[in-house]
Amino acid sequence: MFCSSSECKGEDKVMQPSGDVIAAEGDTVTLDCTFETTSTATQTTLFWYKQEINDFPKYILRRNSYGGDDNAPEFQKDRFDAKINKTSVPLKIQKLQLSDSAVYYCAVSSLNMCCHGNTESVFHV
Repeated sequence: MFCSSSECKGEDKVMQPSGDVIAAEGDTVTLDCTFETTSTATQTTLFWYKQEINDFPKYILRRNSYGGDDNAPEFQKDRFDAKINKTSVPLKIQKLQLSDSAVYYCAVSSLNMCCHGNTESVFHV
């Protein structure tokens, strides 16, 4: 786990399975992300990012426990979607394209704390 804030003292955790996901063009994949928070805040926000080789992470979407979903314009909800549950926010990618091959990671934020988990790659055959 990596915490990007000095405020994070291990109360918030993000877990992603390690390893690669192999899929074919046109398939649907679901990337898992579970989280734990001991914060008393009722507002938890989960983020998904995509990072291609030799590039910076790109924001895909945000899901809030209190409502108000947001997708980046280049990641339309009909292909990239996530539903926040009590302890997870799996990313569903539909109609896979070769350009979807990348490393994906999720992050959780509650109050001023922000942590992200291990990365998960998607490769296509």
